[in-house]
Amino acid sequence: MPIHADVFGEPHEDRPQPIVAYAADVEQGVEGKMHSHARGQLVHILQGATTVFTEAGTFVVPPERALWIPSNMEHRGSYPIKTKFRSLYLREDWSVRLSDKPLVIQVTPLLRELIQELMAAPRDYALDGPVGRIAQVIVDQLKSLPDSPLQLPMPVNHVLLKDLCRSILAHPAHLPSLADAAERTRMSQRTFERRFQEETGWSYRKWCGQAKLFRALELLSTGRSVGDVAFKLGYEGPSPFISQFRKAFGTTPGKYFKT
Repeated sequence: MPIHADVFGEPHEDRPQPIVAYAADVEQGVEGKMHSHARGQLVHILQGATTVFTEAGTFVVPPERALWIPSNMEHRGSYPIKTKFRSLYLREDWSVRLSDKPLVIQVTPLLRELIQELMAAPRDYALDGPVGRIAQVIVDQLKSLPDSPLQLPMPVNHVLLKDLCRSILAHPAHLPSLADAAERTRMSQRTFERRFQEETGWSYRKWCGQAKLFRALELLSTGRSVGDVAFKLGYEGPSPFISQFRKAFGTTPGKYFKT
């Protein structure tokens, strides 16, 4: 379905329309700057992948998933591969119907078609016309879709913990031991474990495992083989990697990207 020319322009959030559509292609390696929107934003990835950093945590969005970002939440995107995405900006009175926290959702065939219909329409569509009714159905769909386990909560207050987690995200193949992590954050191991749990809601071990899987999703989305990704991230082989992937996401890497 062709995309309307309006949709490729920068979105103007002060329109009366409840949903404003925006389509963009981003080159590999682009690093966005922190920003926020007055409207809630749904970022649907058609091809490629993005990692989005927010004050509430880090999120990986592979193909055929979408990230919901509540209004006025600071965030930025990173693109490890050339990425094609479609965004919907929901007016504030519509955004409040959805979660007040960012989350990744699976894009169903129905939701994908509804988004395409909105992309094919001019932005000044009639509020009480067919496109306006499609916008309403999109919100109804978003309220009913389950979220995917693609969040990595970040420390909130402790500066050294934040620095440690950023370092791990940058190099997840080389995870600091518990003793090393505690030393780097100037805490005893017991204090470190307690403080990490308080700041993120997760244990240090679980958080590190998820950080590895996040990097794996990024690499897999670029077309890397399972064996190559397992080797690059320091797994003993493809089998342990596939096992951990299945435990986290409920399916194998191959099936995950064919969903």
